[in-house]
Amino acid sequence: MILPGDNKISEIVLAQEYRIEGQSVSIIIPTFNGASRICNCLEALIKQCHARNAELFVVDDGSTDNTAEIVRRYSAVRLITQSNAGPAAARNRGAVQASGAILIFTDDDCVPANGWLEAMLEPFTYPEVVGAKGVYRTCQNSLVARFVQIEYEDRYRRMARFPEIDFVDTYSAAFRREPFLEMNGYDPSFPIACAEDVDLSYRMAMQGWKMRFVPEAVVYHTHPDSIGKYLRKKYKFAFWRIQAVRKNPSKGIKDSHTPQLMKLQLLFPPVLLLASVIDIVARPSISVSAIATAAFLLSTVPFVSRAIVKDPPVGLLAPVFLALRACAQFLGVLGGTVWASRNPSEVPANLPREKQSRS
Repeated sequence: MILPGDNKISEIVLAQEYRIEGQSVSIIIPTFNGASRICNCLEALIKQCHARNAELFVVDDGSTDNTAEIVRRYSAVRLITQSNAGPAAARNRGAVQASGAILIFTDDDCVPANGWLEAMLEPFTYPEVVGAKGVYRTCQNSLVARFVQIEYEDRYRRMARFPEIDFVDTYSAAFRREPFLEMNGYDPSFPIACAEDVDLSYRMAMQGWKMRFVPEAVVYHTHPDSIGKYLRKKYKFAFWRIQAVRKNPSKGIKDSHTPQLMKLQLLFPPVLLLASVIDIVARPSISVSAIATAAFLLSTVPFVSRAIVKDPPVGLLAPVFLALRACAQFLGVLGGTVWASRNPSEVPANLPREKQSRS
């Protein structure tokens, strides 16, 4: 029996309980109309969960297809259903019902590789670590998908240089449950799967909490395989990133995920437009638009040189992809900024519980 005044004994017991509880794991997958893809994800996870005795949840976010029926075929999976409220709310619902001390998230279009779960848990052997992030890979052959993979790998190369990170994507994300709940989880005011994970990562980093990059934790994914799909995704990401940065302004300057050169390249579309106007109106002896284009091409050299080594055809086309990316992202940033100015109170502060209670 432990008396209320036995603080030292209580601390020892709590530490022992923490070590035991720290091994308990819950994996949460939100899905909406995921009937055509979720089986691959579940089949890749069930064996890993069994070996670790981990809980596996699927949160059906109001699907209108037969997703729930398919998930019910897996006895090892706990199905939670809710009216459509978005992926952030679905992940939060799973987190509240989970019993694991470690929460791990992935998406219904991801296929975790063998060893993924163990790799995601490894950073949590260090008690100061609150979150962890894995990586994407793909088996696709299209040029666009191969470019997307190299683009991700360029970001991973950057993240590997940091002892701690501030950017944990939901496709391969892990958090200690209590800090996750303290931060009120993902912000459900982000209505789609875009930037709610960025926002949570930023908020955790602002608390001074440590998160780690785990390149050994691999999930396979189907990337955009056409220019149209890729550019729409880039526009969407840039649009919603503005809302995450709006809540965490210092992260607009620098984070562990976003290359600084990419931010500079965002200026290429408006600079080229302005330079073209100058060329037409002023008719300078040296084309200003040619200078702007040359400067942009110079900024792509580091990425292109790395891409050519990995995949020569993709490397040769990379300047075109990067120029198109800059245009889509600039439009997304512009659209997100306009939206934010017209909706100043749409994205709430979503402060941690203890800070909310004092306000």
